[in-house]
Amino acid sequence: MRHTISGIIMLAALLLTGCGGTNSSSGKANDTAASRDIFAMDTFMSLKAYGSNADEALDKAGERISVLEEELSVTNENSDIWRIDHAGGNPVQVSEDTAAILKKALEISDDTDGALNVCLYPVVSAWGFTTGEYRIPDDEEIPSLLKNTDWHSLHLDGSTVTLPEKYQIDAGALAKGYTSDEVMEIMRESGVDSAIVSLGGNVQALGTKPDGSLWKVAVRDPFSPDTDMCVVEVGEKAVITSGNYERYFTGDDGNNYWHIIDGNDGYPADNGAVSVTVIGSSGIECDALSTALFVMGYPAACDYWRSRQDFDMVIVTDDQRIYYTEGIADVFSNISSMPAEVIPVA
Repeated sequence: MRHTISGIIMLAALLLTGCGGTNSSSGKANDTAASRDIFAMDTFMSLKAYGSNADEALDKAGERISVLEEELSVTNENSDIWRIDHAGGNPVQVSEDTAAILKKALEISDDTDGALNVCLYPVVSAWGFTTGEYRIPDDEEIPSLLKNTDWHSLHLDGSTVTLPEKYQIDAGALAKGYTSDEVMEIMRESGVDSAIVSLGGNVQALGTKPDGSLWKVAVRDPFSPDTDMCVVEVGEKAVITSGNYERYFTGDDGNNYWHIIDGNDGYPADNGAVSVTVIGSSGIECDALSTALFVMGYPAACDYWRSRQDFDMVIVTDDQRIYYTEGIADVFSNISSMPAEVIPVA
């Protein structure tokens, strides 16, 4: 629930910054705005669009979200994911959406050496993050589960998926990013050129605000999740965060355990990062990378960024320091008491 509330608070602040007067050069006005609040994919989603076709676009977006939820749910027996997980090793025909998501998952898994791993679902379940019945698995249980989590064993041939028996997948690290991409495409096809959505805190924008200025997206403070840490101004970008404050429980030992699992040991990733925000043009890419870079931790995430430099990021480390890439230096505002500095390119 903490993650959901944070997402709502962030979008409320974000949408307020999106209100403006009429831009005489574009003819766009804020009084043509339309919005929708949806509960789907186990989270609250808020969508806002401007223009004469905004209502129609939002209706179509809501329908698309419902379809994707049906296809991608890990618990719905009619979903592609459930059918893959319960196929007993037999091949399964899936939708184009599911195939596209799994293709991207395998690409990012290969590129990050497994920091993103959709095959970790049995381990995540063992911790209780799928049911809310939280527990700390014993030392023998986790190694046993890890034997069936090698992402190389997930095979995709067009729209046919084959997963070994005893394996299970979960597309949760990519589903909302893919969904926001699809919503943006619906907006474009409907003639909307100014829109912004928050899918459980995953923010993605189309164009600029109606007055022609950039959207201001607030990023949560992982040490005080009900407050903002920084603001990033963006145009047509996705801004997606993974953090240890989103979904966690406190064990009987007094330690916090969060839902982002490190596939190397089966425990919550604890490599120095407490929050990773990725900013880029692709929602699914940002969603997947925010998880992968969180698992990597600060030094490895910086090395990965240096090897690509086709996205931007904000990383908060466990010693309460903020690091951000130079691509957003001119649009980044630190509003916290934590020190912030640019990540060096070399």
